[in-house]
Amino acid sequence: MQESILGILAGEGRVADDEIAARLGISSDEVAGAIREMEEQGIIIGYRALVDWSKTDVERVYAYILVEGTPQHGVGFNDLAAHIARFDEVHSLHLTSGTADLNVVVEGRDFREIARFVAEKLAPSPGVTSTSTSFVLKTYKSEGRLIHETPSSQRLAVSP
Repeated sequence: MQESILGILAGEGRVADDEIAARLGISSDEVAGAIREMEEQGIIIGYRALVDWSKTDVERVYAYILVEGTPQHGVGFNDLAAHIARFDEVHSLHLTSGTADLNVVVEGRDFREIARFVAEKLAPSPGVTSTSTSFVLKTYKSEGRLIHETPSSQRLAVSP
């Protein structure tokens, strides 16, 4: 039941308890109780709207910053990640495999604001040895949802 409820909420966000109950064949009270319990346990950590910012007047720029760092004995990258996560500019932060240790998603009003964040806050942080920044130029899909749907009748041109 938990996985089913989480799947509905993660995919659609605002769904009434009675609608979830009808889909799963259980009572609305069971759904409300399960959701309350998952919130208390920290399984559900919040609710958000998925917004296409490009259709608003709000200036918003995102960047992916690959961070290489020095792990500390006994804690690895946890202390460095905790330090970086406290910056308001950080949208999300992940420990990753591959060429970088951490992947930091940062948001700002413009490219310069993000560049200042990297130069003045992130790069000088204790334990950071290098950074590599890529700016998001356009978003096609976010949180499993297509942002700008392309009609299926449009096909890519193929030349001989």
